[in-house]
Amino acid sequence: MTVPFRGVLFDLDGTLVDSLDLILGSYRHTMRKHLGRVPPDAEWMRTMGKPLRVQLESFADSREQLDAMFETYIEHNQAHHDRLIRLFPRMREVLSTLHRAGYRLGVVTSKIRDNALRELRTGGLEGLFDALVSANDVERPKPDPEPVERALRGLDLPAADVLLVGDSLYDLQAGRAAGVHTAAALWGPSDHDQLAAGAPDYWLHDIDELLELLCVDPEAGRD
Repeated sequence: MTVPFRGVLFDLDGTLVDSLDLILGSYRHTMRKHLGRVPPDAEWMRTMGKPLRVQLESFADSREQLDAMFETYIEHNQAHHDRLIRLFPRMREVLSTLHRAGYRLGVVTSKIRDNALRELRTGGLEGLFDALVSANDVERPKPDPEPVERALRGLDLPAADVLLVGDSLYDLQAGRAAGVHTAAALWGPSDHDQLAAGAPDYWLHDIDELLELLCVDPEAGRD
């Protein structure tokens, strides 16, 4: 039986786009420059899914150092962006299929808007989404429900009609708090045990399983 959703919200990094090498490279560069050492990657990974400034706060001793770290991270990220990011396998094809099939699609990300738009452009995903909510658009980021609630308004759909797909605990918590159903993306950097705490309604091992969940023909909407 078809799962009765009319819209799908996606996290960006780790869900639509594999940007882990870029993220960790920018993190290591920033720590090396400002701290003279690089804490374990696990310390950064624990906060992935939160806005960049929030992630950096635990490493900075002052507001001035935080601002400097932020600028360093962004500069490194932008300089290496197009070389290091890539879509997860079959992502563009599946999103295009859902778009053709009439699903309303949105992105809910903790990235700043300009970087999120660049990531979508680089991945060839422009024109597929009806809503984009970034860190610039909210006062309370994920895991608060505000970003998801704002995206629902952008899709013009009630929570009951929308599924959120994300790769982090913060995605799942935000979706559940906003009243949407959630699906854990196991192709991202978080494993099953880490995501189980978010009590997702569905588990997806690859993006094609989303088409199976929604009972969408991969050829849907083609002439």
